[in-house]
Amino acid sequence: METTVRGRAWVYGDNVDTDVIIPARYLTKSTPAELAPYCMEDIDASFAKEVRKGDIVVAGANFGCGSSREHAPLALLGAGVSAVVASSFARIFFRNAINVGLPILEAPDVAASVKKGDEIEINLEKGVITDITTGKTFQAQGFPKFLSELIDAGGLVEYGKLRLAAKG
Repeated sequence: METTVRGRAWVYGDNVDTDVIIPARYLTKSTPAELAPYCMEDIDASFAKEVRKGDIVVAGANFGCGSSREHAPLALLGAGVSAVVASSFARIFFRNAINVGLPILEAPDVAASVKKGDEIEINLEKGVITDITTGKTFQAQGFPKFLSELIDAGGLVEYGKLRLAAKG
């Protein structure tokens, strides 16, 4: 797994639900590339046009609440988001994100401190989040080895394929 990710912060509040991450009207699309142009469209019309590969979404509590659609983390991946940091995640979004290979970290104080456009660096293994712009650091729980391997493989399905192939 790439241990460190770095990008600009896109900051949102509490209760960002899956319908604003990827609106239901686009659920006929299923690949990250197809979903990317519509990602966050109903909460931030500039996001899909301005997000750059490696950027990081920072949010408040209960990120990814709402329906259990796997399309939401896929849309974020397709848009180029390298990680999501939130005060907390809806459990189904948490599982879906890990399952598709999107790194997510819980850090309660980040959303209140980071501003949109701040340069953020995250050490995924150690869980250290640094706002390069302000110099502030935050601590989240790092990823255990098996989750790092799963994310590095590109998600649960690809991880399973690798494990099966290794058993020959």
